[in-house]
Amino acid sequence: MSLAELTRNCFQSGISSQKWLRLCQLFLSKGPTIYGIETAEGDLSNSVLSLYRSYPGDPGLQEYLKHALQKGGVSLPTFIVTMLQASRSPELHNAATLDTLCRIALDAHYSSGLPPIGSVTPYGQSSIVVLSTIQDSLALLRTAHSLPASHFHQLTTSASELVMLLLSCVSDISQVSTAQAMMHFADANDILHTFPLKPELRPLLETFVMTLSIMLGDDAKAAREAQMMHSIQMALSKGDILGQSSDTDIITMGLVFQHMINNRGHDFGAGSSSNAVALLVAAFRWSSWTPAVFYTQLLSSAWVCVSQSFAETMLWRAFLVGRLPQLLVSFTDTVKADNTTTVEWRSAMQTALSSLRDDTVISSCEHLLSRSPPFNTAAEEGISRPFFREFVQHIIDSKLVDPAFGEQLDLPSSKVTASRLQSEAQDLGYELSSFIELKLAPDVSLEDGGTLIDRIWREVGTQAAFATAVFKRFSAVVNSLDAESLSHICKILYSYPVALDIIALHVKMEDIIFFSLLFLEQYDCETVGDPQTAFSHLGDVVLFVQYCIGFFQFERKIFTKDGRSLSSAYLSSTTTVYNIETLSPEELACFTAWFKAIFDSSSEGIEDTILRTTQPKMLLRMSSTLFSQAIQAVSARKIDADVLGNGVSYFTGSLLNWTIVGVIKTLVRELEQKPSMPAIHLQILHTLILSASCPRPVLALCSAPLLALSADRLGKPPSSTVSDIAEIRRVVTESINSKSMSSIHSTGQSTGHAVTVPWQEQPRQLIQQAFAMARAQKVPVFDMERCLKISPPTKFLQVLWSELLVSSSLGETEICKRIATFVLTMPRSSKVPPLLPIFVHIVLPSIISAMDHQSLTEHELTVELIVTVISSVLTGALHLEWAMRSISGEHRSVLGETSAGMARRLLVELRSRTHSWASKVIMQRLASSQSFVANFPIFMN
Repeated sequence: MSLAELTRNCFQSGISSQKWLRLCQLFLSKGPTIYGIETAEGDLSNSVLSLYRSYPGDPGLQEYLKHALQKGGVSLPTFIVTMLQASRSPELHNAATLDTLCRIALDAHYSSGLPPIGSVTPYGQSSIVVLSTIQDSLALLRTAHSLPASHFHQLTTSASELVMLLLSCVSDISQVSTAQAMMHFADANDILHTFPLKPELRPLLETFVMTLSIMLGDDAKAAREAQMMHSIQMALSKGDILGQSSDTDIITMGLVFQHMINNRGHDFGAGSSSNAVALLVAAFRWSSWTPAVFYTQLLSSAWVCVSQSFAETMLWRAFLVGRLPQLLVSFTDTVKADNTTTVEWRSAMQTALSSLRDDTVISSCEHLLSRSPPFNTAAEEGISRPFFREFVQHIIDSKLVDPAFGEQLDLPSSKVTASRLQSEAQDLGYELSSFIELKLAPDVSLEDGGTLIDRIWREVGTQAAFATAVFKRFSAVVNSLDAESLSHICKILYSYPVALDIIALHVKMEDIIFFSLLFLEQYDCETVGDPQTAFSHLGDVVLFVQYCIGFFQFERKIFTKDGRSLSSAYLSSTTTVYNIETLSPEELACFTAWFKAIFDSSSEGIEDTILRTTQPKMLLRMSSTLFSQAIQAVSARKIDADVLGNGVSYFTGSLLNWTIVGVIKTLVRELEQKPSMPAIHLQILHTLILSASCPRPVLALCSAPLLALSADRLGKPPSSTVSDIAEIRRVVTESINSKSMSSIHSTGQSTGHAVTVPWQEQPRQLIQQAFAMARAQKVPVFDMERCLKISPPTKFLQVLWSELLVSSSLGETEICKRIATFVLTMPRSSKVPPLLPIFVHIVLPSIISAMDHQSLTEHELTVELIVTVISSVLTGALHLEWAMRSISGEHRSVLGETSAGMARRLLVELRSRTHSWASKVIMQRLASSQSFVANFPIFMN
């Protein structure tokens, strides 16, 4: 029997905490003598913590832990360490459980009367160990902010207190390595800039970050040294370590294009013009290709991506024909500084198009596109034009080749006519963008707006003008505060989400969201003539922002433009049910007024006065609480079912139906917790969801919990309950499967392989599939965000390295280099810290340490792979920095640290390993490369 089994048996048998501890102490005294005190305490603590997974928040387990702490069975430092490590498990991500565990630790500390050193950490504890515990506590703080808030369990407060106590235990950090300091700095700095921290915690964390920053030093000197060598690099960039870049590489640019498409709404997506061009410039300079080879590989990669796109062929057509030529115009303007001319780039494009014309991939794409169902008839001119011909014409129109080149490809420009929408605009004497703006005016019906979107989706040449018109409308309405105009365009966009795809290919969606949030911030219903109509208009804007955030999977809550930042947090915190007694006076006044207006039998309805005095933010915040209190009132027979039904009916109309996203999620959550009257919850859900006026974005945003709803969780429900749930699921399924709403559920292109392994192993499987596709001369499909949601960054990089070793042993060094460079140097939009510093400063040293225990002959391939990957990724990072600096003037490091800083710290790390043969060999190989030393002269000596 193990200690965990003993604890479980005692708990399940109802044995008291006193008797349990005596039994455990007896067990430990009879156990092996190798049981140290610290090990015994840790096992004892873990034996209780593990039971919280099956019995979350159980008071009996709480008594076990409290008694063990009081009687010395477990020391407080040991409990804190084990509790924080256990809290990383998703199975313990329950606010009540984690808050209870935090309070046990905090109460034990406060009752001891001791300072934090000596209480939460032992005297003389190593700073390295303390920092590791702080890292675990910051992970708990992240979890606290990600879980739904509750007035009964203040997890963010408890976690913040624990972090503050641990921060006060940090003394001398001089013994901490650079790699460890970098990791702690990145983690703490990210929390500072991501979450709304407690006022007491923020200054302590800022001091901690500043201390680490001072220890890490200044990278400015190394950056200047690298910049001085730029001209040398341009002459020596053929890459002696990297080897001559292959002239048949579709992996590099294919991965870049997939990133632009799959992250089209984000910072480095297709719509972020300067950053997208920076990716192209960095790829060109990193590859060392001639212009002709670069354009050939770029176009080949793009068309292969289209041939693999399957369900997203129309989206790839929109990018390839409607967006890529624009990006290439900006690209050529930037790279002319590299001693190339417009004539040379035009000649390169002509070479690329000529070589591509007879490629079988073109016919494959033409066939695939012919099978993609347009929204109306396939005979429309915009869809019937041959794909390649359409693409070449846009290349000609963008002046990337000479107009006469069309004749050489049997594509006379005179044969290509303007799209029907362009012709209509010209006939009426309008510029295309002005004509589209007229078509989006409030007096145009929603159906006509949908027809316009269908046409633009097919007629690629009109899409840039459409995106520009929409951007102008959003930016102008911030000053005019024209609620009707903004409401109308928001309704069109969220009703026909392909419009969002079009816009995201051409402009930054973050700017569109920023303008919407700014409008909601500035608009005031108090002075409008018709507050009911104004409230409905505001609701359309709220739904649009909520839908956009879900559609593009934005994790950030802060949106910034021109130095001003706005938060969208209030839109994602609508599921919280507040305790009435804890509401602020403003919140209580809002709740009371609305409850009386909606759920009071003597109410005459919702009057203009309450609408004029209510901020939309406040109503969103209170909506779930209003429903929860109404349900409790029905249960207590304070109001009857008819009054409840009348109140709910207000939320089926346009006046309030934009507030029900949080309400529906809350009702489903409470229903799964087996309430005393599940019929009421189902009746409300049935009314809200089956209402003919229920906005489709509401169904899309609530689809996950609604489709997971099952009658089986309610024990043995009556047949009417089963029928209601089935009807709800049917309506939601039909809505999200419709052609206009299905995009919100797309998470990228399919790899064509079903995931059949446990979720912990899925990152490895996805990496292996990427390598398999590369071997098959396909563009790898690599869902990085999914991998990093399953696996922590360090573990993911270790798995990646093991697969790189396998591929390298098969002689696939070029594939390894390209995939590793993409993974480590492609900026991402998620909250996960940048991977390149973690790889260089944490994963790589551990690889070298393992190599030192074996001989060079056993690791010759490993050394070559390390040198190839390091030189490639640092060079790629450097080119990205230079590209961003030259295009947008930005000096920020999007990869977490400058390439010069990483190179310098890598060299310090290698030199510090005086007895490491692997470090010496790696240094020698890097120093012998002219191209690498030209970029990073610190390795010269």
